Amino acid sequence: MKYFIKTFGCAANEADSERIAASYKARGFKPADRLEDADHIIINTCMVRESAENRVYGLVNNLARFKIKNCFAKQNLRKQTKLKIIVTGCMVGMAVRDKTGKMLKVLKQRLPQVDEFLPIEEVGFDYTPVRGDKQKALVPISNGCNNFCTFCIVPFTRGREISRPFEEIVSEVKRLAKQGYKEILLIGQNVNSYGADIIKSKVKNQKSKMQIKNQNFKEGKITFVKHLGRYRIPTLFPYLLDTLCKIKGIEKIDFISSNPWDFSDELINTIARNPKITRNIHLPVQSGDNDILKKMNRWYTREEYLELVKKLKLKLFAESKFCVAKQNLKLSTDIIVGFPGETKEQFENTVDLCRKVGFYKAYLAVYSDRPLTAAHKAFDDDVPYKEKKRRWNVLEKLINKK
Repeated sequence: MKYFIKTFGCAANEADSERIAASYKARGFKPADRLEDADHIIINTCMVRESAENRVYGLVNNLARFKIKNCFAKQNLRKQTKLKIIVTGCMVGMAVRDKTGKMLKVLKQRLPQVDEFLPIEEVGFDYTPVRGDKQKALVPISNGCNNFCTFCIVPFTRGREISRPFEEIVSEVKRLAKQGYKEILLIGQNVNSYGADIIKSKVKNQKSKMQIKNQNFKEGKITFVKHLGRYRIPTLFPYLLDTLCKIKGIEKIDFISSNPWDFSDELINTIARNPKITRNIHLPVQSGDNDILKKMNRWYTREEYLELVKKLKLKLFAESKFCVAKQNLKLSTDIIVGFPGETKEQFENTVDLCRKVGFYKAYLAVYSDRPLTAAHKAFDDDVPYKEKKRRWNVLEKLINKK
């Protein structure tokens, strides 16, 4: 029996697919080089953009025709195996989290050819991921998100943020080092809030924030984040980075994705004193206009974002002068163009911010109306697609085609 996995979406989905492959390996399956040779075809889905969702529907429809042809051919060859189509990932995640059952019912109606809808949580971390890259390993440290940006469907597809146990992550990276891996990529929807839920569970009986702030736990030191005018739940991410940097054999540590509101001074200092940690930092801004940022529920201003960038540049440059392995800071970002109500003047504020920061890369997206999100409920998708595409092209030429 052979399996084939088709993955849509981000690095988190890629890491999930590696765990799915491990579960199939444990059951005695072998990987198929081609989709046509597989007995089980697993589709790991994404819902961040409508286009990604539509590609899944198209693929399943094509597989349905292939399935009929394949089963007929195998009957002629007197084989007892049957092609099975399994769908997992974000589409299933959102459906199973709907307690009414309506979304799962609709999904089954739209994809009647699918044999199994697999929630990714059922895969777990019981087996060593089947990694294709022998140099760089993907290491999930958390799943889900608590931020509820108005455009984002992730909290509905992956649920609230849950951090993996600290020692479990450290043990995995130690094993990777022994296996010869030199680089690791830490993955989470918001990696730099890692451990906030762990800390919250340990201090839930505390009466005041000052009492919490003076606590220490076995997992490590507590980093309270009073940042961008708000008081954030503590994070263990700086301590996790410090700990992983001490593991022999690991030469480079990267992470994705981080949010401005958890990029604390402690995190910046941790990066600065550890040359193993990447200087290619992904820092999503989404928009350079304050009114649009507010509508997105990105609770920082363009001025605060630029100040954070300035702090990163100054601190990392100062440390690099005394570092043998000198690295220059390079920033990448995410930007959405054509958010509901975005005027041409507001878009120009985004262009201006991009010029000021000097991003080396940007993941650009035209706004896509997603079900269940606050933006879907509150705003009309009123920017014409032609204008969205024009704005996309402006930023693509400015940033990605330098």
